[in-house]
Amino acid sequence: MSEPLLRQLLAAALAVRHRAHAPYSGFPVGAALLADDGKIYAGCNVENASYPVGLCAERNALGQAVARGARRILAGALVCEGEPVPCGMCLQALSEFADPDAPLLLATPGGQERRLRLRDLLPQGFRLRRG
Repeated sequence: MSEPLLRQLLAAALAVRHRAHAPYSGFPVGAALLADDGKIYAGCNVENASYPVGLCAERNALGQAVARGARRILAGALVCEGEPVPCGMCLQALSEFADPDAPLLLATPGGQERRLRLRDLLPQGFRLRRG
């Protein structure tokens, strides 16, 4: 994955993070995914008073990509305070559309970054066997 594309993903995740609806946790998150159509899809977390109804930024971005016809995710970026790591549910959702070696850029708004692969965070993701 080229450095300019990773920087574009990071910029998109940073920008959308400011749109998060996080009144309960006070923890805004932004995510951006590069799909095989060459487009970047961004999403933020959307909390709800009924906590299980909330939507993580990663799954929000993934839903937008799928709704617009994307079927493969090539790379992703996640931005939040603390130590950015997608939750298990988001990792499993990403594994449905991304290869295990897909690069993930995990960053804080202050500029700390880690680069991992999906397999580093979800070494044994569930895959449905077809046909």
